[in-house]
Amino acid sequence: MYFQTNLGLKSKKKYTMENISFNHDLEFDAAQVKTKVLLETMFSKEIRILHSKELSMKEHKAPYPIIIHLLQGSIMLGIEGVHHQLSAGDMVSIEGGVAHDLYANENAVIRLTLSKQDKVERGQDVISN
Repeated sequence: MYFQTNLGLKSKKKYTMENISFNHDLEFDAAQVKTKVLLETMFSKEIRILHSKELSMKEHKAPYPIIIHLLQGSIMLGIEGVHHQLSAGDMVSIEGGVAHDLYANENAVIRLTLSKQDKVERGQDVISN
């Protein structure tokens, strides 16, 4: 989408803007974790994870730093064997190469930010195994 803006400047500047929502089309699946890439920029990939209650994600490592932002729900996030309770609104950054796992105490909507260099398929492998 292209939007045109004139903020009182002498020239008009065009810019590209994508409008997405992490809250639309939330369909949880009690049998599996669901992921969707919602936005990809020049430097990151923004992924929505719908993590149903009582499902877990096995311990794994990301090759690059990640950011986990819990938008809805409650999860238990394990980082190198130490478990932390996260509630809606909490955000955590994890360096690359650090082992982490996840358990959903209730249905959770998670924003996962990956480096542009990371592969989304790697996350899919973690979820499906």
